[in-house]
Amino acid sequence: MDHSSAGSGRTESAHRHAALRRWPSLLGLATAASLLGLAVAVPKLVFGAGHEAVAIVVCVAALCYLSAAALGRPWVAWAAIGGASVLVTVSKIAGLAWWGVFGVAAVALVAVGLLRRVPGPAFTAQVAALVGYGGLAVATGWLPSRTGLVLVGLLLASHGIWDLVHYRRDRVVSRSLAECCMLLDVPLGLGAVVLAFLV
Repeated sequence: MDHSSAGSGRTESAHRHAALRRWPSLLGLATAASLLGLAVAVPKLVFGAGHEAVAIVVCVAALCYLSAAALGRPWVAWAAIGGASVLVTVSKIAGLAWWGVFGVAAVALVAVGLLRRVPGPAFTAQVAALVGYGGLAVATGWLPSRTGLVLVGLLLASHGIWDLVHYRRDRVVSRSLAECCMLLDVPLGLGAVVLAFLV
């Protein structure tokens, strides 16, 4: 084996290693791309179900952060994604409003946080974020389709700033979750805005 092939093998290995370290970014981008691809393939999903899907992503993101803050464990945010998915599925099967079920879960998390006496500022910020982001996301469902989709898309994209702050501070949630969320929220949110004008 010559030196050039050995050098190129090391370079490829280094690139693979760098890509593996960025798995949260890749996961976030892949999820955003798949959701946007589905919306483009089935345009009827863009309004109604598509809007609801974006609103759910906003609420899941806020609920994940609150879960980690209430329990004082950053890794809980990853587990909360699965938990939130179960809540959405159960609410659909039971014929309940998903946002109502999320509201009950949020109240339970707030109660847990208060009982555990978790540090005030971080916990309070997550409660406020859930009320702000979640409340606005749900409220956009009562607006005309195009307007609601634009606003919920902008809301989701703006959550990327929240993700960036937490990524840089490395607090409340794991950096991997903040990174993944950022690379999901911004492209999906802006993509929803674009789709609102194209479809």
